Amino acid sequence: MTVDSGTTKKTERFRGQELVTRVKELIHQGNVRRIRVKNDEGHTVMEIPVTAGVVAAIAAPVVTAIGAIAALAKEWTIEVDHVPTSEKEAGEDTGE
Repeated sequence: MTVDSGTTKKTERFRGQELVTRVKELIHQGNVRRIRVKNDEGHTVMEIPVTAGVVAAIAAPVVTAIGAIAALAKEWTIEVDHVPTSEKEAGEDTGE
């Protein structure tokens, strides 16, 4: 996990339907700024900007697209940019 300009970046790996489930959860969390889906070779195949005002509008088509690509590779990586939810989180030291 890294911290850059008040945003925390987290990377997670998933397979198949797990990817769809996790992206749905992230879209509805409310503290996510951007989600990048990368294939098993590390290439970005989808980048999703997430803002509170458009969550409902983008959720269905994005989840449908993620479901379609989930079957194409053995493993997917998602990079999630989180917006700090408190002053404590914004000032966390990651040790890097």
